[in-house]
Amino acid sequence: MAGGPARRDDGGAARRRRLVALLVLGVGVVLLVSASTWFVAQRTGIGAAQLSVGVLLLGVAAFLFGRARPR
Repeated sequence: MAGGPARRDDGGAARRRRLVALLVLGVGVVLLVSASTWFVAQRTGIGAAQLSVGVLLLGVAAFLFGRARPR
């Protein structure tokens, strides 16, 4: 009865990586979709920055999905 919680196998780490990748993907998609409002409001600098951060986050999410596959 001593000890902490049971140790997870490597599948738990892969699941966490997939969940983090989904979170980053969601934030990137929201940034890309909402960037158009800045362009409509004549704030092109902010819109361009938001687009670039959104694209960067999509790349990070793709990288994380690649690493999340169990080996």
